[in-house]
Amino acid sequence: MAAAAAAGGRSRSRSRGRPRSQPWALAVAAGLAVCAFYYLGGGGGQSAARASPRASAAPPRALHLLAMLTRAERAPALRDKARAALRSLLRHGRPRGGAALHLHLVTDGASRELGLALLRDLLRGAALRHQVIVHDVNELTEKLFPIVEAMQKHFSAGLGTYYSDSIFFLSVAMHRIMPKEITQIIQVDLDLKYKANIQDLFDEFDNFPEGAVIGIAREMQPVYRHTFWQYRRENPQTKVGDPPPDGLPGFNSGVLLLNLEAMRQSKLYNQLLEPAMVQKLTEKYHFKGHLGDQDFFTMVGMEHPELFHVLDCTWNRQLCTWWRDHGYSDVFDQYFQCEGEVKIYHGNCNTPIPED
Repeated sequence: MAAAAAAGGRSRSRSRGRPRSQPWALAVAAGLAVCAFYYLGGGGGQSAARASPRASAAPPRALHLLAMLTRAERAPALRDKARAALRSLLRHGRPRGGAALHLHLVTDGASRELGLALLRDLLRGAALRHQVIVHDVNELTEKLFPIVEAMQKHFSAGLGTYYSDSIFFLSVAMHRIMPKEITQIIQVDLDLKYKANIQDLFDEFDNFPEGAVIGIAREMQPVYRHTFWQYRRENPQTKVGDPPPDGLPGFNSGVLLLNLEAMRQSKLYNQLLEPAMVQKLTEKYHFKGHLGDQDFFTMVGMEHPELFHVLDCTWNRQLCTWWRDHGYSDVFDQYFQCEGEVKIYHGNCNTPIPED
């Protein structure tokens, strides 16, 4: 259960065609949090086109998907994970209704060319129409830090509030970073393997109950049984940290559905970002974590479950078994079981993902 590292495949408990000639166009994305490069390509052999504000009056659905790839030049294993994840995503991606995949890549200078070369190779001949948007991690961090600084001391591995840790809270405040015209986005780790059409996951937004702003799967290890030990001791009847279906095991943020418009409109959610509210909840639950956004969502979920749409475990089938061998073998299987056909495997804590 290592602390979150500054890499796309974040090491944490959450615990990730035939080549053809295709032109690539370059455009600046006005209004995004950073300068973003759109590499536009048409699926199924269609020609690429420069983005235009005068496109169709009724554009096809935009599927915004975001992943982080940083320090990849030092981590060949991370590059391999990213390639496997994106290959499986594109293999199973099948367009419906002219939907287009908008792939947001958060990266640093050293990793940018590696990431773009990887995508250029994988996207040739992709069935889904696609755009690639590159965000500079340093510019995003600069925008995030004032928003999330106060919560970092509660949910980061370090002893202090490190500036660089802010990027691991991107999902928490993304509604304040992305332009207003992006109303929904899915953030994913790179240690994933897709077994279903990504568009089916976007359809989960339609299942959000009223008031929900985030879709997220449960944590599949007794991580939070451990983290909430003091609160559980003081409240022996609590369901906090208990396994499903009746307990509150916490969340795993390897796959995150962020309804950005709902997040912007939710008075409750934005109040929970305030330092005083974060402090109040961490004191109530005696909470000290190290898993970034996952910890924040878990703690908030104990207090306000109505803010979350719980994804079926098959959308984030975590494979890590670290806690089975570290004091929780007697209850581990109650957390780890997952019935149904797996749609996304999550090889967290470097667990191998089953081959096809």
